[in-house]
Amino acid sequence: MHWVYLLTAIFFETVGTTALKASAGFTRLGPSLLVVVAYGASFWLLAMVLKVMPVGIAYAVWSGAGIVLISAIGLVVFGQRLDLPAILGIALIMAGILVINLFSNATPH
Repeated sequence: MHWVYLLTAIFFETVGTTALKASAGFTRLGPSLLVVVAYGASFWLLAMVLKVMPVGIAYAVWSGAGIVLISAIGLVVFGQRLDLPAILGIALIMAGILVINLFSNATPH
C-alpha cells in the first residue's frame, strides 16, 4: 500500500507545482488554493510512506519522479523547452530512480 501512497503523493506534488506556476506568484486565488491543498495532500501521503520506507529512499523517488513529471508538464502545458544538459540530467535522475527501485534492498518491495 505504501507504493500507492507514494505514487499518489507524487501526483499531488506535480499538481501543486503546476498550480504554483499557474498562480502567478500567488496572485490568482484558484491556483493558489490548489497549491495549498495539493501540497498538503502530498506531504500527508509522504508522511504515511515514511512509516514503512527509509526517508532517503522515499524522498529520492518522490522528488526525482516529481522533477521528471513537472519537466514534461512544463514542456507540454507551459511550452518550456529544455536544453541537452537539462535533458541528460533528468535522464540521470530517472536512471537513479530505476536503480533504487530495481536493485536496492533498502526499498520494501
